[in-house]
Amino acid sequence: MTKTKVLYILHNHPALAPGGSEAYAMQVYDALRRSDEFEPVVLARAGAPYTEATTDHGGSPFAMVGDDPNQYLFYTSTFAEYSSYDVLMGRWWDKRIVTRYIRDFLLAQQPDLVHFQHTAFIGYDVVSAVRRALPDAPIAYTLHEYIPICHHYGQMVRTEGRGLCDHASPRRCHECFPQHSPQQFFLREQFIKGHFAHVDMFVAPSRFLMDRYVGWGIEPERIRHEPHGIMPAAPVAAPERGARNHFAFFGVMTPFKGVDVLLKAMEQLGPGFDGELTIHGANYEHQPEDVQEKLDRLLEATQATVTYAGPYDHDADLPSLMAQTDWVIVPSTWWENSPLVIQEAFQHGRPVICSDIGGMAEHVGHKVNGLHFRVGDPGSLAETIESAATVPGLWDQLHAGIPHVRTIDENVDALQDLYRELIEQRGSRVPDGVGAAKGGEGTG
Repeated sequence: MTKTKVLYILHNHPALAPGGSEAYAMQVYDALRRSDEFEPVVLARAGAPYTEATTDHGGSPFAMVGDDPNQYLFYTSTFAEYSSYDVLMGRWWDKRIVTRYIRDFLLAQQPDLVHFQHTAFIGYDVVSAVRRALPDAPIAYTLHEYIPICHHYGQMVRTEGRGLCDHASPRRCHECFPQHSPQQFFLREQFIKGHFAHVDMFVAPSRFLMDRYVGWGIEPERIRHEPHGIMPAAPVAAPERGARNHFAFFGVMTPFKGVDVLLKAMEQLGPGFDGELTIHGANYEHQPEDVQEKLDRLLEATQATVTYAGPYDHDADLPSLMAQTDWVIVPSTWWENSPLVIQEAFQHGRPVICSDIGGMAEHVGHKVNGLHFRVGDPGSLAETIESAATVPGLWDQLHAGIPHVRTIDENVDALQDLYRELIEQRGSRVPDGVGAAKGGEGTG
């Protein structure tokens, strides 16, 4: 029996540079390989800014990943300088990416369905390239954050003062980026929506993110809430201890992740606090100099109760690190979507302390399986940490409220249902350049 071929397109491969959305996409790929009905193929972009360029693949922009004939890297640097990528609009000035290389790959592979996991540094116009090359193939698109809406790394945080932003407009975006006119931001939105018109179904890992995109203009019938799943992991037995006063942060050390808020909270608690915090943080050395200086000062001021442990090997170390932890803290200062660390904490039976906004607040029930604090407020976080460490029975109560954590296989089962539905729906249509009635093809 011939399997239905699903092509996953993503902006980076975790074998080159690890990242949350990349790791998730490859987990989906690995799970779908076990299907009797579907055959997955991966096309991941390679090159700056995530990885170094290389020409060690015979002059072709494509290279196989290891010995897997269903995984490919697409080196845009083979023929296009990184400087020719238009970050504002999300497109390459060198149109060979769309008109030649991507098109030739699509025609050679002939996937029955294309599922975009990300288009950063690939280009939104690749969505239209898929529709032109494969007019009968459904297109799905998972939204991992808010980059199509927000030029500020998709964070929906203002550039001045880092206040939260609840909607985008040409005027507001110009205020954050005065070097770009309101007219440019208007054209950016129309450009992206024009290409998005060809997507049959968007996938939103959180309801919060789904609502944001509906408010931005995606029709409710073209977006579906589909929570992520994660790989099963066997928890490591934790040592017996009376006080539940071991806290931990897992993640990257960017300002958006709120590490500075967490350290300021520990500074307020002072050296007399009867508890300890361990920071398992990556990419510290890649942060701007002023950010590193701030964190260095805070780490020095809190060394009595805080340990900076640096990065960790996710697969090898996480179970034992979770066993040493009572509470996982997620202090992000942006909305987040579906933080993997929350699922991992729950998988290992650890209540979560998190900011009271966005996907964090959606996934963590306050006083159900975790605790909320006011986003960006060190004082509120300090009070919450103090309560977590001292209120009798609180940890046991919240531990008992931890929900079932969706597995990657459960997630992929739902995606297979979606794929069948989209293929059936598209097969019942007369091919007519779908999307034209919803805003056209978009121009490159």
